[in-house]
Amino acid sequence: MAKRSGGKTDTARELAIETARLASDSHCEDIVVLDLRGISPVTDYFVIATGTSSRQMRSVADDIATFGKSIGQPVWQKAGMDSSQWVLLDFVDLVVHIFDSRARGYYDLELMWGEAPHVKWARRPVPH
Repeated sequence: MAKRSGGKTDTARELAIETARLASDSHCEDIVVLDLRGISPVTDYFVIATGTSSRQMRSVADDIATFGKSIGQPVWQKAGMDSSQWVLLDFVDLVVHIFDSRARGYYDLELMWGEAPHVKWARRPVPH
């Protein structure tokens, strides 16, 4: 079970926001960060994104996993890396879902976790 301590949760929130930014930088669409603390017994945050192709989804997942490892937050479990519909990265306190558009509509995690607050995050500014 995920720890809910202040430092751990802050790290999970920061990782969730940076994950959303990485997905955005890699041209994922409709990126949402959900705060599941107090709602889910297994994780604190979801990042949900729509990929544009199976290759792009795998590439984004690899970039996110590499980033997590670089900050001492390695992926605990991966699923769907050979799928063209849904890639999942489980960091324990953060779960990242990268869907194709059809699978995202079918599973509709935002509806399932509708009571979860959305975390505001900003895309990186484009350098001039």
